[in-house]
Amino acid sequence: MSGGGADGAPVGVLASGTGTILQAMLKAGVPVGIVVADRACAALEIAAAAGVATALVERTDFGAGFDRRAYTALAVEALRAAGVRLVAMAGFGTVLSPAMFAAFPGAVLNTHPSLLPAFKGWHAVEAALEAGVAVTGCTVHVATEEVDDGPILAQEEVPVLPGDTVESLHERIKSVERRLYPRTVLDVLAGRIALSPTR
Repeated sequence: MSGGGADGAPVGVLASGTGTILQAMLKAGVPVGIVVADRACAALEIAAAAGVATALVERTDFGAGFDRRAYTALAVEALRAAGVRLVAMAGFGTVLSPAMFAAFPGAVLNTHPSLLPAFKGWHAVEAALEAGVAVTGCTVHVATEEVDDGPILAQEEVPVLPGDTVESLHERIKSVERRLYPRTVLDVLAGRIALSPTR
């Protein structure tokens, strides 16, 4: 990758939840150098148990006055201190300011539970069901300032089955995500997928 982790620099993972994507990455051999979380969560415990450095950059303000720029600066500082060149968002609950993407241009990855550009946003699985589509899926893409935008790196289809609920469909998408995302990160690190700086 251009300016990325191919030189052996570790990957920084941004997480907020149960850490299932992190677990999948560790199992697949992704060289995770640090896990940064915005709240106390299981992902931090998984990282610590695996001997991976952690940083809790806690978000204490969820109101209109939240200082997104200041928060993002702290997250960037934690990632830079760990020497990462590639950042993988793994269920991170805080939308970051443009400074994150300026610090790691074209090197922040994300996974989304739809076949982008269809069904952007927080309720992608629900939206797919409401639209009555026969197929949805999972997308790994380069994250940009625009949410759920940016170059697509990998996609895999997941069929919508009769009687599917948001929960049942989302669980099948997650099972694909836990396989597709780590593989895509490893492909980027190995240079099999090239990244270009994007703003």
